[in-house]
Amino acid sequence: MRGIGVLRERLVVPRRAAVLADTLSLALFDAQTALDVGCGEGSIDLLIQAAVPGLVIRGVDVLVWPEARIPVETFDGYRLPFDDKNFDAVMFVDVLHHTDDPMVLLREAKRVARRAIVLKDHTMDGVLAYLILRFMDWVGNAHHDVALPYNYWSERRWRAAFDELGLGVEQWRTTLGLYPWPASLVFERGLHFVTRLAI
Repeated sequence: MRGIGVLRERLVVPRRAAVLADTLSLALFDAQTALDVGCGEGSIDLLIQAAVPGLVIRGVDVLVWPEARIPVETFDGYRLPFDDKNFDAVMFVDVLHHTDDPMVLLREAKRVARRAIVLKDHTMDGVLAYLILRFMDWVGNAHHDVALPYNYWSERRWRAAFDELGLGVEQWRTTLGLYPWPASLVFERGLHFVTRLAI
């Protein structure tokens, strides 16, 4: 596990952070304030703030990293400790598949966001999708003591959830470029998406 983790940190993490920051910045174009739920150590947030002038990002997480690079508060994983409509946008980056029920936090995000929810997660569609997603999740998170319920949804299930909550899909991107070729042939192929949802 250690060898795989070190290899991932060197080859995947820097590229992933840069690509996600670029894509998420496009989805946060009109935000002055954003909340990153499950922000980890916040390196992607710093890149986003550099790309979107005037944007201030705060974080919440169930596990606050000692080396957090943005202001982070702890929360219980269910209720966001903020008033209604407190942020222009609420963001989740590979967080909701770590919950037992993504609807809980999506409802909370709708409550505390004024304009949009920005979401990066996975779609479990295609041959071997579940096994590949499990492997990626385990490699990326097992050594950080992150919960791994492997709760992946198909695109159809995501869109049904958005409809149920009255969230309009304003952007939907599946070609992200997170992995170089030939790794992209296995680990990309429509398994990832970024969406902006209008409140």
